[in-house]
Amino acid sequence: MRNQRLKIVATVTKALLSGLLLMLMPLTSPAHEVPADVVVRSFLKAEDERLNLLLRVPLEAMRDVVFPTYGPGYLNIAEADPSLHDAATIWIGNAIELYENDRRLESGSIVVVRVSLPSDQSFRDYASALAHISGPRLPDDEELMWNQALLDVHITYEINSPTSVFSVNPNFHRLGLRTTTVLRFVTSDGVERPFEFSGDPGVVRLDPRWHQAFLHFVGLGFSHILDGIDHLLFILCLIIPFRRMRPLIVIVTSFTVAHSITLISSAFGLLPQVPWFPPLIETLIAASILYMALENIVGSRWERRWLIAFGFGLVHGFGFSFALNQTLQFAGSHLLTALLAFNLGVEFGQILVILIALPVLNWLFRSVAAERLGTIILSALLAHSGWHWMSDRFVVMAAYSWRQPVLDLAFLASLMRWTMLLVLIGLVLRTMYSVYQRWLATGEQSP
Repeated sequence: MRNQRLKIVATVTKALLSGLLLMLMPLTSPAHEVPADVVVRSFLKAEDERLNLLLRVPLEAMRDVVFPTYGPGYLNIAEADPSLHDAATIWIGNAIELYENDRRLESGSIVVVRVSLPSDQSFRDYASALAHISGPRLPDDEELMWNQALLDVHITYEINSPTSVFSVNPNFHRLGLRTTTVLRFVTSDGVERPFEFSGDPGVVRLDPRWHQAFLHFVGLGFSHILDGIDHLLFILCLIIPFRRMRPLIVIVTSFTVAHSITLISSAFGLLPQVPWFPPLIETLIAASILYMALENIVGSRWERRWLIAFGFGLVHGFGFSFALNQTLQFAGSHLLTALLAFNLGVEFGQILVILIALPVLNWLFRSVAAERLGTIILSALLAHSGWHWMSDRFVVMAAYSWRQPVLDLAFLASLMRWTMLLVLIGLVLRTMYSVYQRWLATGEQSP
């Protein structure tokens, strides 16, 4: 009898626990995980009084939206339109910000949403993408896993004129851990301008005026030189032993002219398109710090330092170009303006660093250590950093394969361009040498 009562109690307990677990289980499928890499493809084109926005986003990036499925996870296309519309509204329509002449546009109208196969290639150009979105949807019996589907969206915005200046703040960085947005803006005269940015780029001007591009790239150049610790240390190596006005003008001007040559040349296509070139330049930049620091220790004459600064300036100019080439897409049609503005921003940053470093160095050599001893100590610290950077970057560079170039027309054309660059560098060096010689002679004759 007792055993029977125990069995009854155990059965009731199991039933209660099972019911409790069923009550605690969610009624819907669990929230989707955040995908690691998401690529958003989009087109933007102004026509008459309407701005057309076409987007393609992986459906798995639309979290917290439950899509109807069946079987092992096939998307129920026949019943998916409401949830697709909700996903487009929440993750796209409510996220993206569009501006006309710096005035934010009202919320757009979602014209249509479509599900596409992962193999679909219609987003290769604007006309194909628009025709695909406007065409018939996939058959209801298409067996497509929901997390492999692509969501295509067509949104329109009311505008005043197709010739206005448009800007966009995509706000798509929340779609994945790493989000890349590829945007192609079709201007009013039919020119397609491509953009590609990662994460949250902020407000991007799609067709900036020259003064907007100028101010933007001055800021980029200024922030780049302040963020580049290796460039800053090299400038510090340049000025530690020579802090009088005449040597500073000669050395810094030489460095500026040199990096301007390679920076501008790279922007016009001279940069070698081989994978080992960027790590080679980064290694040489670290080597320039090491060399300058060692030269400070053993002693150097500023009359020849301007020439060394010129040589390493050519290398640093290629380093600046790596950052610039990633942002030239924001220059619009003002390429030369952007180049000059970026270079000007770099110079502003260098001047700021020198203005801060000079009084600090003078104070150190007056109050802490004698000039010669202080120069050796500071240069040894800089040499230590340069050595470690050079060693680490050399390992990265050595991992790339170095192949013998193919002797074809493309190689000959590249060789001709490099020959022209070397001739230009030689002419600039000759001119600078003549100018410096006359300037030095004037300085010696002055009382």
